Amino acid sequence: MTNQPLPTYFVSHGGGPWPYMDGEFRRHFAELEGSLVRMRAELDNIPKAVLVVSGHWEKEAFTLSTAARPGMEYDYYGFPPHLYEIAYRSPGSPALAERAAGLLAAQGLPTDLDPQRGFDHGTFSIMKPLYPEEDVRVVQVSLHASFDPALHIAAGKALAPLRDEGVLIIGSGLSYHNLQAMQTGAGHEPSRQFDAWLRETMLDTPPHERERRLLQWTGAPSARAVHPREDHLLPLMVVAGAAGAEPASLSYHQSDFFGGLSVSSFRFGEPPHERNDL
Repeated sequence: MTNQPLPTYFVSHGGGPWPYMDGEFRRHFAELEGSLVRMRAELDNIPKAVLVVSGHWEKEAFTLSTAARPGMEYDYYGFPPHLYEIAYRSPGSPALAERAAGLLAAQGLPTDLDPQRGFDHGTFSIMKPLYPEEDVRVVQVSLHASFDPALHIAAGKALAPLRDEGVLIIGSGLSYHNLQAMQTGAGHEPSRQFDAWLRETMLDTPPHERERRLLQWTGAPSARAVHPREDHLLPLMVVAGAAGAEPASLSYHQSDFFGGLSVSSFRFGEPPHERNDL
């Protein structure tokens, strides 16, 4: 039994309700799905619950979902009607939501609870491949609507004690998120430039310098061409904050996503099975 904290993850979650689809659209996510299957294997069944920071939820305070049986948020458009009837049925955890809210509030961060919020695309799109049994407790955390990177890193630091309590913290976003450019192919080169900077920041930079670079992310190559809005990047800030000085590793990378986009996911810290526990 390890006394070390669980790793944290930033997951590029893909597009739409892809785990519930098949055919050509589903095949775009084959490499991403493989990375999530590997992630589950390296975690084994150690996490007691999952806290997901979703790039699909913005509030005026960091808000925790408190429903014991969360419903669904169909926050996507243009898909066949049956994909607005799917359900991911993992239970919530009011107790974990309260605990996380208390940690945030203790650091003076604006915090709220939402008993109505269901699982959005940022959550169920990764949880379905990770936990297809739908038996692990899941709580969602919103972004803060200010989009202040320092505030999101501070939120991660506040939530870090959960890692010692068997809670897996995942930031669910996408390292590239410009849908208009994605549809035209104009995003290929900007995504390559930004992803190279992001991988350098995560993999080759000391933790204190990593935080500084994240705070100044808008100065990265093609930053605003890749993230016109930073909603899908900010979950990375939270899990990086929760990781503290833990090193990062690349858990997923693709340079031909949807024909030529560069996208990445990252793990902070070591998975339990790689530790030498006596």
